Amino acid sequence: MTRPVLMTTEGAIATLTLNRPEKLNALDYETIDTLLALLDGIEGDAAVRGVILTGAGERAFSAGGDIPQFSRSVAVGADVALRDFVARGQKLTARIEAFRKPIVVAVNGLAYGGGCEVTEAAALSIASERAVFAKPEIRLGMPPTFGGTQRLPRLAGRKRAIELLLTGESFSAARALELGLVNAVVPHDELIPSARGLLERIFVHSPLAVASILTAVTRGLNQPIGEGLLVEAEQFARMAPTADLREGLDAWIVRRRPAYPGSWFAAAAAAE
Repeated sequence: MTRPVLMTTEGAIATLTLNRPEKLNALDYETIDTLLALLDGIEGDAAVRGVILTGAGERAFSAGGDIPQFSRSVAVGADVALRDFVARGQKLTARIEAFRKPIVVAVNGLAYGGGCEVTEAAALSIASERAVFAKPEIRLGMPPTFGGTQRLPRLAGRKRAIELLLTGESFSAARALELGLVNAVVPHDELIPSARGLLERIFVHSPLAVASILTAVTRGLNQPIGEGLLVEAEQFARMAPTADLREGLDAWIVRRRPAYPGSWFAAAAAAE
């Protein structure tokens, strides 16, 4: 039986690949549940420092929710659709948004609906020049349900997001970059190497500091600035007694490269 999500690990990077290319990698319930379970495992694996999330095939990262499956839930009733589809999708995007290891979404093709919402939720994203985005839920007579009405305005601004949400029109990778939905647009063949390169640039730093920054940004972003500063101070207080902070300060003072616990460079530094 074909697995809906494939996972490979190379070095400190786990690559998760949505594996329903014949369905444009639509997010059915099994795919979402599998992604959540894999992220749970990755979170507890100290050997994995970061994640690349991409799609199988040449056409799509993900065309969004599995509409035939969703329509069957709607036919049963609103409560069932809310439980099986909306709550499940929101749980996935919230999990991705709050993940304490960097996730880079590598958008290799269509990113419509839920696929766009996953991109919005991730800490980082890189798009192939072939990528195309859309918020087409309005064409189905409904609003987005995986967080798109909330995250896209925060990324792109209220008016620009509303235009995309109310028209359902597709937009290019270049437009996604302009809107702040992706960090970079690269040639298609360079997509995965670029995602790996971004993670490797992060891996030279303390894994605890990376997690702390991700948490501070995610928790503080939608708070008043005073509350956000408290979150920031709390994260520093958690770092203050750690070996990572001591190592960073010591390395800075003597002008050497730090060797953080868990860093790819720790073993190399110990061997020098």
